[in-house]
Amino acid sequence: MHRSSVCRELELNTDADGVYRGPSAHRKHVARKKKAKQYQRKIRGTLRAKVLRQLKHFWSPEQIAGREKKKGGLLCHETVYQFVYQKRPDLVVCLRRQKSKYRKKRGSRARKAFAKALKVRRIEERPAIVETRERVGDWEGDTVVGKEKTQRIATNVERKSGYGMADKLDVVTAEIMRQKTRARFKTVPKKARQTLTRDNGPEFGDYDRDTEKDTGMGVYRATPYHSWERGTNENWNGLLRQFFPKGMVFATITQSDVDRAVRLLNDRPRKRLGYATPREVFRACCNSY
Repeated sequence: MHRSSVCRELELNTDADGVYRGPSAHRKHVARKKKAKQYQRKIRGTLRAKVLRQLKHFWSPEQIAGREKKKGGLLCHETVYQFVYQKRPDLVVCLRRQKSKYRKKRGSRARKAFAKALKVRRIEERPAIVETRERVGDWEGDTVVGKEKTQRIATNVERKSGYGMADKLDVVTAEIMRQKTRARFKTVPKKARQTLTRDNGPEFGDYDRDTEKDTGMGVYRATPYHSWERGTNENWNGLLRQFFPKGMVFATITQSDVDRAVRLLNDRPRKRLGYATPREVFRACCNSY
């Protein structure tokens, strides 16, 4: 590098305090380069007349710029847009796609989370009686995942009796989960449908009001990453793993296989129930109402 280049660089980009700083020098260089191209971005003389004529014939800025480049000229469609909006706003009506006066701002993560929270009810809003297990009809729900991830078993367990229900899911979507939940709880007596506390997985969607209408239950979401808030369901899923262990390919099982496992679990005596079976306790509670 020649010494005159160094001297010129120092003269142009040294800060006011007499110190040369690399980042500051780069910013000054970029600003000068940008300013030097401003003249090229201006539409003047015969080009201005041509652009005005083409705009009035309802040519788009892309068409105007493309035509100019084809003839060997240099014109960017963004330059045409800036010319219209800054110099000739009266020609905005000639544009097929007009810039909106107001642009909707993208919400922050906190705002999106707040909007999502309005669509679901958290476990803190759940009736206190659910914690005591004094009544039948308070359910907990989740899914058991197969090795391929795309196939699962949807489970719902009643808190007082430990009575469980399960459905094989060959495809997992929020709409399919809603349909399976609606069909499953239609088999449950109305008096045994009080609340349903679920996980926050994407398979449950982000809107619970439809499920509430389908089932007649109040639907609540557990706190994210607080699996113990659905302890009954987590325990039951662990028992189900005896039949469908982790790493098993769920494509090899059918709804009949799931029904058999559920039947065995519901007819197995439980110590916490005084060695009664979940099915016996669930039916007795339903009949006592």
